[in-house]
Amino acid sequence: MFQTYLATTRPEDGPPRLLALRAALAAQGVQGWLLPRADAHQGEYVAPCDERLAWLTGFTGSAGMCIVLPDAAGLFADGRYRVQARMQCADAFTVLPWPDTRHADWLREMCPNGALIGFDPWLHTPDEIETLEQDLAGSGVTLKRLPNQIDAIWRDRPAPPMGRVFAQPEALAGRSSRDKRADIARVLSDAGQSATVLTQPDSLCWLLNLRGADLPRLPVTQGFAIIHADGRVDLFAHEAKFSDVVLDEGVTLRPPEAFEPALRTLAGPVRVDKHSVPLRIVDLLQEAGTEIRFLQDPCVMPKARKTEAELAGARAAHLRDGAAMADFLCWLERQGEQVAHDPQHVLTEIDIARHLEQCRARGGQLVDLSFDTIAGSGPNGAIVHYRVTEDSNRRVIAGDLMLVDSGGQYRDGTTDITRTIAIGPVGTLEAECFTRVLQGMIALSRVRVPRGVSGSHLDALARYPLWLAGLDYDHGTGHGVGAFLSVHEGPQRFSRLSTVPLAEGMILSNEPGYYREGRFGIRIENLLAVRAGDPPDGGDARDWLEFETLTLAPIDRRLILRDSLSPDERAWLDAYHARVHTLLAPIVAEETAAWLKTACAPL
Repeated sequence: MFQTYLATTRPEDGPPRLLALRAALAAQGVQGWLLPRADAHQGEYVAPCDERLAWLTGFTGSAGMCIVLPDAAGLFADGRYRVQARMQCADAFTVLPWPDTRHADWLREMCPNGALIGFDPWLHTPDEIETLEQDLAGSGVTLKRLPNQIDAIWRDRPAPPMGRVFAQPEALAGRSSRDKRADIARVLSDAGQSATVLTQPDSLCWLLNLRGADLPRLPVTQGFAIIHADGRVDLFAHEAKFSDVVLDEGVTLRPPEAFEPALRTLAGPVRVDKHSVPLRIVDLLQEAGTEIRFLQDPCVMPKARKTEAELAGARAAHLRDGAAMADFLCWLERQGEQVAHDPQHVLTEIDIARHLEQCRARGGQLVDLSFDTIAGSGPNGAIVHYRVTEDSNRRVIAGDLMLVDSGGQYRDGTTDITRTIAIGPVGTLEAECFTRVLQGMIALSRVRVPRGVSGSHLDALARYPLWLAGLDYDHGTGHGVGAFLSVHEGPQRFSRLSTVPLAEGMILSNEPGYYREGRFGIRIENLLAVRAGDPPDGGDARDWLEFETLTLAPIDRRLILRDSLSPDERAWLDAYHARVHTLLAPIVAEETAAWLKTACAPL
């Protein structure tokens, strides 16, 4: 099994660790410490040795910041994680709503004039520190670079990961590493830049057509790279991880300790992404007098636009994943019927997550989960990124909504799907909210957009049916997805904050939801691929884009208020279910095929 269900943190561990950190800060002569959920590579996922925020606070979410002061410790969490943070943290930590409460505003309120706040420059980007310093101007609060103070007190800190590196075949990648490096070199050369620095593992692995096993659920290797304008790449990583691969000519493997000296020798201009590179790298370049050009990581956009081979792989992965989901949903509906009719029948969240993993693993092609399965029943479904543990494991009862958000990592693609399932009859409120979430998901699936439109223009489409009822959700509507890489891949997303124009080949999630704290959670998620589209009959002859739905799995018809859907919405759902049935019925077990016929019947 890939997923375990042990709780990795305990609230009671936080207070003594907080005392130890405060003692270490006092010895350094500073009055505070910034602790982000980050590592030196500035990606979303971190290795166990870099889970400093979880170690100190108990909070295990994928984003957050703790600011520790002598008499206060504020844990800043966004809307996805506030309920979870309050559950996981001791009272010594005050959970603060970010971005409603900004870091600088809290520091201004809590710190005396002249306060020194320490931070590790490997764990913050230049953009982040620059913004914080600007917001603190005139407050008398000063930021100070220091060695990491958590590492000094974390006595049993795990060792850095040493997962084996393996090649991603060109047949799946669609392009050779040599061609990718030549394109990046051309970008640098045309802009008069001598080199660029890569820190994010998925950019590095995409460029070199490599994958690894350094991070849970993310098939990457950790390292740093310098790409030169002539196409050469210096790769800084542990040699032992590369024993099973032969690197291309022009790619030189160097030890990690050679990275900082190499930065000091670079002749500028050097391209650096200030939104994703650690501040320490910028410091080193500036100390060497190197000219810096702050521009986006040049791998980001070509990685986001999947090749035809990657899109074909995504379709194959989703077909395989859809068959597993059909087996699972058939089983879960049967289990739900037993729960509703037999009070003695026991079904738990862990039972559900385990069975889904078994369904995915049956074909032998599952490399890993793409993230720990979110299996939240009843009130746990309202915790947006809930991770069930043996401590939180809840027995499913009749009338529950069961929210299951899950995905798989396959060599040819990465999947991510959410379905919300009724466990027996549910209330009218749940059905009304489910139907509104479904209407938002359908609206985003159906839309055609002129080229140049970004995710910020489309986010409201998915929310509009909820807004009509005075409802909303506190997360983005969708994120980018990689090709056997990160299930959360930028820069494209459906979000109020996204300004990146959509383009062919991008893959995004479409996942509106609604969460009633203490009662239930609802989310429906499909993955979409952006493709060229034609205007509707009579429409303008513009350059249009549309979405191809990749995900194949029934949506629970028992939760839909049919008469609340428009004829167009019903037609879309019926067509989607007909496609799901046509593609999945021939490749699933006989029992599942019989269930699928009913589950995909027209409304």
